[in-house]
Amino acid sequence: MCGGVTTADGVALRYARWQPLAPRRGTVCVFPGRTEKIEKYFETVEDLRRRGFGVAVLDWRGQGGSQRLLRDPMKGHVPDFADHQLDLHAFVRDVMMPDCPPPYFALAHSMGAAVLLDSARLGRRWFNRMVLVAPMLEIALLTHEKAARRTSRLLCALGLGGCYVPAGASQHSTNKPFEGNKLSSDRERYERNLAISREHPELDVGAPTIGWVNAAFELMDRLADPATARAIRQPLLMVAAGADQVVSTRAIEHLGTRLIAGAHLVVPGARHELLQERDVYREQFFAAFDAFIPGSPDF
Repeated sequence: MCGGVTTADGVALRYARWQPLAPRRGTVCVFPGRTEKIEKYFETVEDLRRRGFGVAVLDWRGQGGSQRLLRDPMKGHVPDFADHQLDLHAFVRDVMMPDCPPPYFALAHSMGAAVLLDSARLGRRWFNRMVLVAPMLEIALLTHEKAARRTSRLLCALGLGGCYVPAGASQHSTNKPFEGNKLSSDRERYERNLAISREHPELDVGAPTIGWVNAAFELMDRLADPATARAIRQPLLMVAAGADQVVSTRAIEHLGTRLIAGAHLVVPGARHELLQERDVYREQFFAAFDAFIPGSPDF
């Protein structure tokens, strides 16, 4: 079923949930990355249902079927990633807790994985275990990160946070061919996701705003603080993509070696969207997932 919830600050969010196809083992809550929507995870939802999990998926504010924050709905925008904690809290309070049988597990990708890590840093333990795929700890796409940080901070101070990043207005996912893409080496899955965007353009989102980029830098700085690794007591597994050109695999490995209750692994050769990758990479991911989830009932 598909439904909606409202956050504490009045933003309308869309979610969807499914019953398991095998004897129930709990609920996996899926948290997509930037630009992603529920429909992109239908294949993963079926993978999880066949394993005996109920599944619930959230569209973050500003993307998918959730409320957009600016007049131009194609702008990927959020002024502060703390706002996504309000999304997460509303989802847990109004969807997961009342309607989804425990135990609870989280599966998050990229930006969504960074938001879940920040939640763990704040001491929230809503999930028994979390699997974080290619978490956004550092952006690998940037060639001049220091300049980008200074510029985004200055432009936000000048009131331009709602503007697209330079050349962003021309960036649209439906215009990006498979050849040369940094997301997946699986042509069929890549084209499938493009078709979703073409058939349902109202669910799509374009390039980020300057404000989004500035807020992302602030979030990544919080996660890079050495105190973060010491503060996280949430059992979690980070899975990095070995050929990731979107976020930094090195940064994931660095945090993974410092976590008290966490572990990490790298899937060699995989690109950023591991769950949208070729079977040879997805199978490695799900082997790690099956070994980690549901885990011991003591957690």
